[in-house]
Amino acid sequence: METFKVNVGISNRHIHLSPEDLETLFGAGYKLTPTKDLSQPGQFATAEQVTLVGPKGSMEGVRILGPVRKATQIELAATDTFKLGVKPPVRDSGDLRGTPGLEVVGPKGKIQLEHGTVIAARHIHMTPEDAKKYNLKDGDHVKVAVDGPRAGVFERVLIRVSPNYALDMHVDTDEGNAFGLKNGMQLDVILE
Repeated sequence: METFKVNVGISNRHIHLSPEDLETLFGAGYKLTPTKDLSQPGQFATAEQVTLVGPKGSMEGVRILGPVRKATQIELAATDTFKLGVKPPVRDSGDLRGTPGLEVVGPKGKIQLEHGTVIAARHIHMTPEDAKKYNLKDGDHVKVAVDGPRAGVFERVLIRVSPNYALDMHVDTDEGNAFGLKNGMQLDVILE
């Protein structure tokens, strides 16, 4: 059984905004304020935060990640969904068909999303060179082994390939906590 190492990043709840929704929430001509670069080139956490409002409750201080995207997308962990009262599916980023919406409140306005809330599928970003090296392609699935006191195996980890990516695995806070993971830990990708 062949393996290779990948760093893991644990993704907390966050939102990606379209340019139009950013202006509705923060005002005309508003630009995001980067505070921290993320593992993927060109991606960053921002100083800006919003409040999410669902049928059962609200969640303040939800971080916006930049840059803006063509469609607004909310990424939650399963435990977040209970507080808000929504039942989003597990999806690859950008696949928003049939997903529930939420109200998003900013300092200058609010929006009511008809769709756009997901629990992000666990995934590994990689470059085309990485994919060729490990004989993988965009859309493949692999297993990833975790060692330690909460050892286990992540099944069906989605491979995402782009020249704009850097090799990194992303899981949400529920998955990270269940396996006792910390940001930057190295895990073994199993090639079968």
